[in-house]
Amino acid sequence: MLKKSTAAFMIVAALLCGSLLTLGVTGYVQVFGQAAGEGLATVLQTAGLQEKESKKLGTALSLIESNYYEKVDREKLIDGAVNGMMEALGDPYSNYMGKETAQRFEESIEGSFSGIGAEVSSDNGKVVVVSPIKGSPAEKAGIQAKDVILSVNGESLEGLELNAAVAKIRGPKGSKATLKVQRTGTAEPLQFVITRDDVRLETVYAKMEKEHVGVIEVTQFSQNTSERFKEELTKLEKQGMKGLVIDVRNDPGGVLPVVIEMVEQFVPSGKAIVQVEDKNKRREVSTSKGSSKKYPVVVLMNKGSASASEIMAGALQQSAGAKLIGENSFGKGTVQTSFEEQLGDGSLLKITIAKWLTPDGTWIHGKGIKPDIAVAQPDYFSVAPINKSVTLQYNMNNADVKSAQTMLDGLGYKPGRKDGYFDAGTKEAVKKFQSAAKLKSTGSIDAKTAEALELALIKVIQDPVNDNQRNKGIEEIQKEIKAAASNK
Repeated sequence: MLKKSTAAFMIVAALLCGSLLTLGVTGYVQVFGQAAGEGLATVLQTAGLQEKESKKLGTALSLIESNYYEKVDREKLIDGAVNGMMEALGDPYSNYMGKETAQRFEESIEGSFSGIGAEVSSDNGKVVVVSPIKGSPAEKAGIQAKDVILSVNGESLEGLELNAAVAKIRGPKGSKATLKVQRTGTAEPLQFVITRDDVRLETVYAKMEKEHVGVIEVTQFSQNTSERFKEELTKLEKQGMKGLVIDVRNDPGGVLPVVIEMVEQFVPSGKAIVQVEDKNKRREVSTSKGSSKKYPVVVLMNKGSASASEIMAGALQQSAGAKLIGENSFGKGTVQTSFEEQLGDGSLLKITIAKWLTPDGTWIHGKGIKPDIAVAQPDYFSVAPINKSVTLQYNMNNADVKSAQTMLDGLGYKPGRKDGYFDAGTKEAVKKFQSAAKLKSTGSIDAKTAEALELALIKVIQDPVNDNQRNKGIEEIQKEIKAAASNK
């Protein structure tokens, strides 16, 4: 059985280290069991070093201490050796965390943490954003899933192991982090100046829409998410809900037993929720002990929906008949467990110990899950921020002008083009925006105008009216409600 403290640890590990955990345990424990389905118990053990291996490592340490031209930190060397072993696995989700990083986990378990609020992972030595956390400074600044963070406050992240990179990204509330980011489809790196803040760990948000369609957004599968989800679902059902939209967009994942508990509320008893396969190809199939709902369900997902989000999407699609709407999901199909007690010094290892598969046996790792109904957001949802160090003006032609034109068009100022050429129509649109924003109407885009454009656009993006995927989900539920009523 998983302890609450262990579950909390897993959650925070995902937030701070970019490790999308679906199962986390400490010590010699049952990886699968009553929490994740009956039948298979796997005990994790350590083999230790062979004599020649121990001698090799000891000799290397001795040679370094005896011959290196400066005094060396023995503890740092040992940490480096362990970290090197983890990096040699070539797995972005398996890593070593030193004592200080582990201590930050403990601090964050107690509540919110301070930082930019972005889930990150390591991919071939690059720090890649899995998704920004809802309401976080990173989300508000425009950081997106799949962005590659190149540097923080002028310090390159190239070659750093993930924990060291995360340490540079995090920081005290109120401090600023200037991030250089490479985004697919953008030739030049983008720059974001983000003020760090406390990041909330609330994970469930619910609302009743027109025609008794409920919407529940799940931002992460934390230790109390199942309980919160059940509370909000019960409230909606008592209000006469006739259909449900579950939104797991930009949800980076979380705890396996939690998502199983949530999915059981929709999957008929005996049907599969998820399969977990160990290194010996032995599979544990978690089956539902719950029951189906009488009302229709759809799931919203995008490229930031990962791990436990994908477990939920796959299970509801294949075992509960739910439709998936939005974009292809992230594609993270492995399970990690953490070891702390064995190391004895406050540090820990997190190791991928299995892969998970959808109810029909599909491994979605690196591929993700395709939606039943593909829906793209408006182009201004993914527009790159404007470089504010240069004033954009008539006759320029570059990516920043293209971003500005996309923003203007999204705000209703219709520049007439979105190809990056600053023509007379773009200048006139800028003037109209500046006048409405009570700025000096110059027709050029200086730092103040660029900032005002971005702030105005954030409000438009946050307005549910402009959310194509959410609107399609609600529309689809309304159709199913009407179809069910006509068949009675």
